[in-house]
Amino acid sequence: MKALLVVAHPRPDSLTWQVAARVRDHLLAAGDVEVDVLDLHVEGFDPRMTPEDEPDWADRDKPYSADVRAHMARISAADLQVVVFPVWWYGPPAILKGWIDRVWNHGFAYGRSQPRLAGKRVRWIGLAGESRETFAEHGLDDVLDRLLRVGVSNHCGVTDASVTVLHSTLAGEDHVRGLLDGVTDVVGPVR
Repeated sequence: MKALLVVAHPRPDSLTWQVAARVRDHLLAAGDVEVDVLDLHVEGFDPRMTPEDEPDWADRDKPYSADVRAHMARISAADLQVVVFPVWWYGPPAILKGWIDRVWNHGFAYGRSQPRLAGKRVRWIGLAGESRETFAEHGLDDVLDRLLRVGVSNHCGVTDASVTVLHSTLAGEDHVRGLLDGVTDVVGPVR
């Protein structure tokens, strides 16, 4: 089995990266799992849309840039994607949104009668400083879920997708330890 672990945080000492490391270790502990770690910052991914990668609604076979095609190949090779990111302004950071815009593109991720990503699994894991109660009060958990599970994953044929927000990441060491300990439950069974 192959897993693609996508991380969208600029600091390797961040809690986001600690969560990603737990996910990686969980996947590797399952045995016979190849984990491809895609660090959007270290790889210098440019989130800006360019004409070369802009969707062509009249040509679903448009050849996108070499960088985007390389990312598409990594997604294609993975049975499971786990995307770990900070929640900034109640949404994914710009680098992750740009990765979705450029890579989960027309003709590759959607726009075909047989979705290329059907049968794959995606786990979106966001880390938010705000409490679960604050998110719920404003309906923001639902917004993030609809964006990533429905608007991105389901739209691209991925029916086994989930969005989990790890809340109150600034609440102290004991709380953070509990979040880290529960990450493997979020990913679920590897097989």
